[in-house]
Amino acid sequence: MVRRATFAALVMSVVIVVTGGAVRLTASGLGCSTWPRCTPESLIPTPEMGYYGVVEFTNRMLTYVLSAAVGWAILAARCHRPWRHSMTKLGWAQFWLVMSNAVLGGITVLTGLNPYTVALHMIAAMALVWVALLMWERAKEGDGPPKLSVARPIHQLSYVLVTVIGLLVAAGTLVTGAGHHPGTPRDNKIVPRIPIDYDRLAQAHADLAFVSVGLAIAVIFVFAAVKAPQPARARAKELLAILLLQGVLGFVQYFTDAPELMVGLHMFLATLTWIAALRIPLALRTRPAEETADQLPAQVPQTASV
Repeated sequence: MVRRATFAALVMSVVIVVTGGAVRLTASGLGCSTWPRCTPESLIPTPEMGYYGVVEFTNRMLTYVLSAAVGWAILAARCHRPWRHSMTKLGWAQFWLVMSNAVLGGITVLTGLNPYTVALHMIAAMALVWVALLMWERAKEGDGPPKLSVARPIHQLSYVLVTVIGLLVAAGTLVTGAGHHPGTPRDNKIVPRIPIDYDRLAQAHADLAFVSVGLAIAVIFVFAAVKAPQPARARAKELLAILLLQGVLGFVQYFTDAPELMVGLHMFLATLTWIAALRIPLALRTRPAEETADQLPAQVPQTASV
């Protein structure tokens, strides 16, 4: 039950990233003119708002589906026996991330799709994916102290890889903020953009992609040399495959003027890249079940020597 519930929360955290991107790519970012209402007079979109209002309002409603999935994960963790406090904490962390990101989305609308708040909105969504993934992975582990399966420097290398991938994703949000899809029709000159040359930001993003690919290849060879656990080696190869696919897609996207469908696929793969990177350090350690007093071996009473 807990595994299914936490997986549902993880899937919905990915869905909300993709649908949020769809709002921007369909130029529906201001489909609802205000927040928390859709218009100053209506909670829902009016017929005059047309297609754009429906798209943005639908994304807002999906937040409730995401909240329900997170709520299911919290209840499943709380009702599980034995109760694991750490799992419940991760569930509530997801809940507060959803609430804060909903408010941040509202601020994004109220500020007229300021590119910096849009970028922060995306990064907060990736933080939600992180916590959802951690809760799903922890559902199959115990609460005992983690035990590394490799030397500590190897484990630290995996975190270096995660950090670089995180920077890659963050750089992508800046490219978006200066790019071709501000979230409204292109003839709308009111929406601000990041005042940095788009080509320079795209080049910096590509440079980080090259670093990520090189580091992923290095991690694969290091894992093979130290005979890291098979799941960790498999996950490193999965990350490399997604990075290569993402790189090809990014280059095609850049030279074809960033078509909407391709940008949406790029966002989806960015989320999968983030998940693939986060899963690697989790495969380099084990967490046994925490021993309780009634699980400890009985002490043999000592008899006094004669």
